Amino acid sequence: MFGYWGKLLRVNLTNQTYKVEEIPEVTLKKFLGGAALGAKVLLEETAPNVEPLSPENKVIFAVGPLQAVSFPGNGKWSVITKGPLTGTYLDSAGTGHWAPYLKKAGYDLLVIEGKAEKPVYLYINDDVVEIKDATQLWGQDTVSTSQMIKEELGDRRINALNIGPAGENLSPVACITCDGHSFAGRGGAGAVMGSKNLKAVAVWGTKQVPVHDKEKASEISKKLFKSAYENGKYFREHGTACAIVPLNELGDVPVKYWRDDVWTEGSAKIGAPRYTEYLKAKPKPCINCPLGCHRHVHFEYDGEKKEANGPEYETLGMMGASLLVEDLDAICMANDLCNKNGVDTVSTGAFIGFLMECYELGWLTKEQIGDLELKWGDGDVLVELTRQIINMEGLGKLFKNGIRGAAAEIGHEAEKIIVEVKGLDYPAHDPRATFGVAVNYATSPRGACHERGNVHAGSLGLYYPELQDAPADRFSVDQAAQAAYLHQSISTFYNTLTFCKFMIGDGGITLSELCEGLEAITGWKLEAKDLFRVGEAAFTLQRLINVRDGLDRKDDSLPEKMKMAALVGPRAGEAPTPHEKILDDYYKLRGWNEKGVPTAEKLKELELEEYVSFIPAK
Repeated sequence: MFGYWGKLLRVNLTNQTYKVEEIPEVTLKKFLGGAALGAKVLLEETAPNVEPLSPENKVIFAVGPLQAVSFPGNGKWSVITKGPLTGTYLDSAGTGHWAPYLKKAGYDLLVIEGKAEKPVYLYINDDVVEIKDATQLWGQDTVSTSQMIKEELGDRRINALNIGPAGENLSPVACITCDGHSFAGRGGAGAVMGSKNLKAVAVWGTKQVPVHDKEKASEISKKLFKSAYENGKYFREHGTACAIVPLNELGDVPVKYWRDDVWTEGSAKIGAPRYTEYLKAKPKPCINCPLGCHRHVHFEYDGEKKEANGPEYETLGMMGASLLVEDLDAICMANDLCNKNGVDTVSTGAFIGFLMECYELGWLTKEQIGDLELKWGDGDVLVELTRQIINMEGLGKLFKNGIRGAAAEIGHEAEKIIVEVKGLDYPAHDPRATFGVAVNYATSPRGACHERGNVHAGSLGLYYPELQDAPADRFSVDQAAQAAYLHQSISTFYNTLTFCKFMIGDGGITLSELCEGLEAITGWKLEAKDLFRVGEAAFTLQRLINVRDGLDRKDDSLPEKMKMAALVGPRAGEAPTPHEKILDDYYKLRGWNEKGVPTAEKLKELELEEYVSFIPAK
């Protein structure tokens, strides 16, 4: 077996025990790793509708074969669990330096179950596995936690995934962080760790994974590092902030919590190149990354000068454009608060936009808002509401059960103005600018998610020549389902391989080159169509978890605002309707029935016949 150890480390926090289990090669070849292998464990080892914050839920961390060598973009890792925000399947991915270290310690998969009696953290160093007291870490922010663990263990090389106070307090939008600048950000995986009294997972390893052709793997890796570095010059200079202005020109950014159409002047103020110049932004790369999309920035807020990890596109979209906030210092401050406390900036920005709209409509009482005036474009309001949401105090208490819970508590017609799927708030890409995004959001297993199907990237010219002739027409109802089907399957493959998508789009690496690298590492000869099939199978397995939990077509919804076409701008007159027709087309492509349930025939086609019994009876 090459590229893998074939080892699963299982840790039981209740009993304070661990054991190492074998993973058969046939399993690894079918599922590769990451989100697919984690979904397999979640489906097989958890009961339907298991309470996400109960000891019976599991937290699963997974990597893939690329971590066997110094391959560009292999800093990615996946966490798989039942998510508190949606109540069902969740996988989230982060980067940093942790993933290759877990691999070097000798493991492909880490499964954590049960609940510790008091705060603990897990320490893995090659064959050493310890459950250590984390009482002194409880209450510490994400940056301090990593520093304190390194000091306690006496090794600066050790890397720790951890949660902040938000995860400890079981916030439904709590993240898991790595290196203080990378986050498994969406859906509340941090709260699941918090519910288990698990503060962190620290790793270090010195082992070399067996590689099929180490010399060739090294040669391919060096070639791809060089080409990605050369192709990614502009992206490296400006990070994901470089997307704000061009996406605004497509009508893709959220404006005034999805109510307005364009935000040209504001986008220029918070996007590149002004972002880079004003914040003196510099790249902060993950391990084995030639691009460095994360940013180190300088800003000033409330008279205090600060240095921190800077906001990226999604944060700029949801805390900037969605709120009409042009103040980069305020956005950086709100972003830093979220980062250190371990909170998802996307949902936080969405929550604030929702509150502002409710205030404007007169649906919030004076008692609820206190002395705060919720004005669009006010950076100080952004920072204050961010604090309240993080601490779940004041207006932040409304979101203890996410956006749906807040809408139900506010009443009036609040449930009609929220923009979410399955309880997960829309990220900062507008489906009315690229119709395939609408069906992607609607059907994504973890809820509305651009990272589980980058259909919008096709509008910027990204496509896969090995699998398609050209990008889909972004306003075509007839092409929307096919575009979502393609991009979802490939994006799910990335999260199964645990590989950074930016290496493809901005680094210019092709699927064919990725196949060459995989063959050198594993010895398996693959083509682009095989990568697509792996992603399709993984996506189907994830869907099966949701179906088992009672989700179906009714949950693949389109928010009311997304049915309203723009009056002006680049998407004037356009909306991704009829949604039901697009959904029908999509289900046929996927091999699902009219309710959105995978058929037995499709499972057998994807070599998932062992899961036919999970299909609910008619």
